[in-house]
Formats: sequence, structure tokens, C-alpha cells
Amino acid sequence: MKCYTPVIYKGLSACKPSAIKNSVLQSEQVQYVIKQLSKEMGESTDIIQEEAIEILDEMGHNLHIGAIRFFAFSLSKIFKRIFQRVCVNEEGIQKLQQAIQEHPVVLLPSHRSYIDFLMLSYLLYTYDLALPVIAAGMDFLGMKIVGELLRRSGAFFMRRTFGGNRLYWAVFAEYVKTMLRNGYAPIEFFLEGTRSRTAKTLTPKFGLLSIVMEPFFKREVFDTYLVPISISYERILEESLYAYELLGVPKPKESTSGLLKARKILSDNFGSIHVYFGQPVSLRTLASGRINRCPYNLVPRHLPQRLSEEIQEFVTDVAYKMELLQIENMVLSPWVLIASVLLQNLPAIDFELLVEKTLWLKGLTQAFGGFLEWPDNLCANKAVTSSLALHSNIVSLVNGQVVLNDMGMEDGATEELVFKQALSILMCGAYRNQLLNVFVRPSLVAVALQMTQSFRKEEIYSCFNFLRDIFSDEFIFFPGIALKDFEEGCFLLTKCDVIQVTPQEILVTERGNSVAVFLAALFRPFMEGYQIISRYLSKETKEAFTEKQFILGIRNFAFQLLETGSTQCYEVLSSDLQKNALATFVRLDVVKKMKTTNGFTYTVNKEALSKTAEMFDARIPIRKLVTARL
Repeated sequence: MKCYTPVIYKGLSACKPSAIKNSVLQSEQVQYVIKQLSKEMGESTDIIQEEAIEILDEMGHNLHIGAIRFFAFSLSKIFKRIFQRVCVNEEGIQKLQQAIQEHPVVLLPSHRSYIDFLMLSYLLYTYDLALPVIAAGMDFLGMKIVGELLRRSGAFFMRRTFGGNRLYWAVFAEYVKTMLRNGYAPIEFFLEGTRSRTAKTLTPKFGLLSIVMEPFFKREVFDTYLVPISISYERILEESLYAYELLGVPKPKESTSGLLKARKILSDNFGSIHVYFGQPVSLRTLASGRINRCPYNLVPRHLPQRLSEEIQEFVTDVAYKMELLQIENMVLSPWVLIASVLLQNLPAIDFELLVEKTLWLKGLTQAFGGFLEWPDNLCANKAVTSSLALHSNIVSLVNGQVVLNDMGMEDGATEELVFKQALSILMCGAYRNQLLNVFVRPSLVAVALQMTQSFRKEEIYSCFNFLRDIFSDEFIFFPGIALKDFEEGCFLLTKCDVIQVTPQEILVTERGNSVAVFLAALFRPFMEGYQIISRYLSKETKEAFTEKQFILGIRNFAFQLLETGSTQCYEVLSSDLQKNALATFVRLDVVKKMKTTNGFTYTVNKEALSKTAEMFDARIPIRKLVTARL
């Protein structure tokens, strides 16, 4: 049995979970809220205190070394069966080890699979680091035995929504802050809030991040380290499940029986995992010269305070910074390049041509700063063949042609065939999206060059700014730095001799034309998808509608277009793209969102929609020309 002797924060001894709960219950903040609710509701404090105890019992972890050892032993067996290897940057482990001894630590991993938090706990245990307490959804509590095992392995459970429940919020926030203030264990949660079904990084959620920052703002801790962690999969366990979910098939409820049925994956091969522990980022350094903590000194610490606009903006910026650091350290596999090439050459491509284009894209990816893992011990043909074999559930090699499964195999298109083809394309698209995380800025410049059909830098920048705004729910952009993003995109394209930039103009070079066309084509599914959704909103919606009605309506509309061959944009069937487009149109005041007793309804501003659609089709200038500082 492994001897587990982790280093901990400032030499503290481990604290029992029951002691943490008592500390939370007796805290000034929770007691203040209990008394306030007692006055407002006319109930005794004892009744409300009992409710707080129930919340803590439902929520709290019960970390136990025996459960940890069992989990580690089991995971070791499982990981060895389904993964070829797990790669870790050990210098990141060393930096984390040092950070844990100095200040409270918050682990912020990317979220692509349920394997994420299991793998992290397994690695920290293997490297003798303090095990994290992990924010998990209540869904897992429905899993008999497994839910309790997760609780004993450090999971604490939170409701998806608090519904304005002040007591729940106070207890939850104090529970997290108590663990952080006292350094009982690193705290781990996912900024994205949920698993990304598309392999694009999701826009961050700010609630938990603001909670873990509060002890620093109130001077209860000297500093807090935020550690971005990038977890990259050569093949994602849930890839087919995600595609079905995106096409409207309900997500299976988490259950122990469901877990047992999933045992068949143990005979499958999911390639490699890369886990990259980023440089611990000091919250004190981030806040230096920007945040004034004095206002917190003017109010007793136990009194609830609304975050100031200054603090809210700071939390937002930190969240985006952490996600961009995750993206920067994501590892791209050869399959990511192959999938990107294949999707631009449907329904099939000659194997030799695929190898040639993949090698070309490999060079471009490295030039753009992508973190690429390429098997140097294999020739290009073998590297591509190996990737095709790993992803044989998506592609096939038939008579020297690489074919996406279910594509171009039958004449005519039925709804069933369209659904099968969409499954393959969405699974493939998830890997292409990993490349787009790196290529998004130069790709947007390439799209802007196509849309404006102009050499004038101001016009191209205006179009870039419009596109960046439109797709800010699809991709991660740091707030307020559109010009910097544009310059970064131009720099990368100039570096690869795709464009030449003068003070007034941007010119595509002769040899750069093919690169610009490829980069613009990477974005085509999103451009066409939003255009189709604009058409649907313009023609099909007459009255107020709910999100559910919108999803069902656009899906039926898109199926008709695909069946008749009016479009080849299968990705418009993705509920992720549909919801992001709706959120974008709400943000741009193209669609008005109204709260009702049963949720929300939406109405379309036809005039604003028409204007936005014309901008998409590049029939009118993209906003007012921006010339400042260019």
C-alpha cells in the first residue's frame, strides 16, 4: 500500500470534516443570516439553524484516507486499461507543491470529461500532494454508493441554482471560505461550470470565484494562489454521448446502474491524456494597484456585502485570464489537425492528400504557437494511420480514401440519415474546435478580409470587431481588448507571410491566399449557422417564444434545409450553437428577453435582426469605421 504523506499549508494538521461544519455553523456570517431570517419569517432561530445543519450535511465532504486509497487503486487499474499514457509536466507539480505550503490554493482545471476531477485527485495522490476538496453538482448524490464514495474522496456538493435562498448561499459561501482561510485543503472547481460538449472553452461562471477571492479582499488571508490546469484528451470518453446531447437526445441521469452499463468502455482505447499544471498566479499580484480593499474594512466582516462594480469587473477579468491560460497550455494531437482537414474535404479525401495537408497544417499550428504533440518516432503516414485507427468510430479508410462515417454513403437524404451524418460531423467538429481555440484570432482576421473585400485596415478592423462581438459567446476573448486581439491575429498572419500590413492597408500575399481561405473555412460552420438562425428568426417567428420552442423550431427548420440540400451546415443542429446564437442576439438587442412567471420568453426586433443579417452577408458596412490608434 502506498505511503501517503502530503505536504500541507504551513504545516497544519488535518481537520475533521465535522469540525469544519461546526466552524461554519457557529460563524458570525451564518449566525447573522439566521437571526435576520428569523426576524423576517417569524420563526425561531432553532428551526432555521436546523435547516442550516441539513444544508451542511447535504453539502459537506467527508474526506477519508481509506476511501482515497480505494479510489486510487481502482482508478489506477481503469486508467491503465483505457489510456495508453498520462503525461504530466512535473515542473508544474513542483511549483504546486511549493504553493500549497505558502498560501491557500485554488485549482482551476478545464472541463471536458468526468475523468477530469478523478484524474486530478489521482495525480495529486500519486505525487504526495494535498488532496483537493472538489465542488461537485448535486447530480452525483443520486448515484448510490458512488455518491458517498465521492464525498469521502473530497467532493462537496452544490445545487445548480440557489433560487434566491439566502440561507443556502450564506452556508455554502462560508463553508468554502472556511476551508480556504484555514488551508485545510486546496479547493478545486471548474470555471466553466459544466463539461464542454464541443471542446470549446465555455464562458466562465463567476460565483465560486468571487467566493474564494473574498477572504483576500477582507484581509483574512495574505494571498491566494490560483492554478490554471489544462487537461487534454486524444480521444474524449463521452464524445458520442455529447453529440447525441447536442442533437437533442436527453442527457442520461447520473446513476450507479448507468456507470455499470458503461463498463464496455474498459475494452476501448482512448489514447493519451496530457495534464498541464500552470504557473500558480498570485491574487495579491493581480489585485496590486487595481483593487482598493479599504471599503471592506469599514463594514464588519460578517455582514453580507454586494460586490462593487470595481470588484465585479476584476473577478470577470481574472476568470477570463485563467481560461486563456488553460487554452494556452492545451495539447493538440495529430487527430485535431486531421479532423480540421477532413471537415473541409467532405465526404472523403485521398489518404495521401490528407497526410500532405495534415503536415502543412502541423507547420502552421506550430507557427501560431500551438502546443502540438506529434509522434516523432513515426513517419507522417504511420502517425495519420494511427490516429485514424484510434478514431475508427468516426472515420474509415476505404480504398485509399478517408471517409467520415455515414457521409456520402446513400443517395437522397432522410431525417434519419441527416441525424447520423450530423452525429459524425459534431464528433469530428469537437476536435476541430480545439484547433480553433488557438486559431480564432487569425481566423477572424481572415474572415474579415473575405467579408469586407477591401484592403483598408480600418474597414477590416471594424469587421473583425463586429465578428469578435458576435462570437464572444462561442470563444474566449479577454474583455475590452479587441484592438490587441486584432493586432495579434495580424501579427501571426504576417509572421507566416499570409498578409502584408502597411499603415493603411492589409494585403493578402499570393502564397498566403490558400492559408487565408483555410482559416476562413474553419469559421464557416459558425458563420453559416448564425445566418441560418437569422433566417429562421426573420421568417418563422411571429410571436413570443420560449427557448425550448426556439430550439425545436430551428432544429426542424435546419433539418428541412439539410434534407433538401439547401445547406451542408450540419453544425446548425447543435443546441450549443443555437443557445449561443440566441444569447448573442439578446445581448445585441436583436431579440428581447422577458421574464415571466414560468421562466423567460423572447420576441424578435425585426429591424435590428435585418440589419445584423445584412452585416453577416456583408451587404452593408460593418458599423462605423474605427480609425483611432490603428
